Amino acid sequence: MITLLFTSAVAGLLALTVYQTLAYPFFWQDLIYYLKLLRYRRKAQADMHRGIITYLDCFLQQARTKPNKPFIIFEEQTLTYQDVERRSNQFANAFRTEGSLTKGDIVAQFMCNEPDFICVWFGLCKLGCEVAFLNVNIKTKSLLHCIRSCGARALLVGKELLKVVEEVLPDLMKDNVDVWVVDHTSPSEKVKSLLDKVEHMLGETLSERPKADIMSNFLFIFTSGTTGLSKAARVGHLKAIASMAFLPMCGATSDDIIYITLPLYHMSASLLGIGGCIHLGATCVLKKKFSASHFWKDCVKHNVTVVQYIGELCRYLLNHPLVPEERLHQVRLAAGSGLRSDIWKEFTNRFGGIKIREGYGLTEASIGFLNYTDEAGPIGRASYFNKLFMPFELLRYDPQTYKPIRTASGRCIRVQAGEAGILVAPLTAMNQFLGYAGDKVQSEKKLVRDVFKSGDVYFNTGDLLFLDDRGFLYFHDRIGDTFRWKGENVSTTEVAEVLGSLDFIKEANVYGVSVPDGQQSDDKLETSK
Repeated sequence: MITLLFTSAVAGLLALTVYQTLAYPFFWQDLIYYLKLLRYRRKAQADMHRGIITYLDCFLQQARTKPNKPFIIFEEQTLTYQDVERRSNQFANAFRTEGSLTKGDIVAQFMCNEPDFICVWFGLCKLGCEVAFLNVNIKTKSLLHCIRSCGARALLVGKELLKVVEEVLPDLMKDNVDVWVVDHTSPSEKVKSLLDKVEHMLGETLSERPKADIMSNFLFIFTSGTTGLSKAARVGHLKAIASMAFLPMCGATSDDIIYITLPLYHMSASLLGIGGCIHLGATCVLKKKFSASHFWKDCVKHNVTVVQYIGELCRYLLNHPLVPEERLHQVRLAAGSGLRSDIWKEFTNRFGGIKIREGYGLTEASIGFLNYTDEAGPIGRASYFNKLFMPFELLRYDPQTYKPIRTASGRCIRVQAGEAGILVAPLTAMNQFLGYAGDKVQSEKKLVRDVFKSGDVYFNTGDLLFLDDRGFLYFHDRIGDTFRWKGENVSTTEVAEVLGSLDFIKEANVYGVSVPDGQQSDDKLETSK
């Protein structure tokens, strides 16, 4: 009898295993990922009870526990966690004594990738300032718009970008914006030099540091305006903390050396990349800007094991001629977003079996996905477990207006599998939307109300996704008139306005087109005289 029961149990388990493998082949991967998410959330809650509640707190904790661990490697310079801690203290003291900056002040940061980008940022955070990262490619009208829209009291500019700022300096003076150049000297009386002051400041820990509210704003990061100029998205402390989980969830560890070539003014590099390094206590190799010819050489030189990418970066590497270093590196993991399935497969085939972890996220809200499987193409999974942790919906939309279609009773409609729909996520304590600075109209446009019941509010991502019958999510398109240029989302309206300002152009129409062979930039301009 016992033998019979045992045999029946084994047969039942085998049958259940076969059924699970056939019907739910990704069940165990979904469950393991869900448990990792829960473990990270519990750790974050435990950290908060210990007083580690912000992005800066996480860095200070690592500076205390791993003071001599290399944090930033930049060109021939290596800074430990303690080095960055002390230098950011010097910047904080300089801002407080020379710039009279205090908690709540908004400061715009206009700098290229370099260690002092991080030290300046952390120094301002230690005073309780809210920093606005400015895209280093913007000029004149766009630059002035960004500074004004976020309400910056001061502007910190890298020395190589000073000439761009000089064009709008008279306007900044009228707006009473203090301008500092991160250099030892300044060519103008209207611009204050910073580094000469910093050198005379103490690097000791500040005696008093303002306490931060976890639900309050931390940063301003500018998103591409699909209807014109960029919008200053508020990024809360909670969002910043959640972003630090990206690299750990992808499989990076404290022993990894992580290569970041993306611009720090983007959330991908500053919050996911640098933030991930801090969370892990890992080392970051920071590059001033991406270079296809130096990419693999840098990876070999610095023993890089993890790289962060955007889709265009991988395409540029594939377009570059073969170099010996692309097969001599130790890179085991590439984490990022925007990678097409064809580029994905070609990338792994050519560069040696690197594990790809493709994700999806937004600057404005905490909704995000991660493809933790080896399936090429999807941006994530829509498993039962994942929807428990981060609920979302795909809504049917009008192809003319791109607004959700509603029933006779006024409710929205979920799409079927294989049908593209607008990605929306309910606003909760964990999924905040703090809005755009100085733009209540655009902030309200991002909300969809009374979606499935009266009074509910969802955040409209503006992205079209579709779900296949295996539970994989795929990016389909972005609502609005934008195109990709060197990894940037560019508003066609903004480009048209610039062209239209020229006297000899009567009208300009700008639109993005797909380039089949992927050898060129995915943009095209059409003008009529």
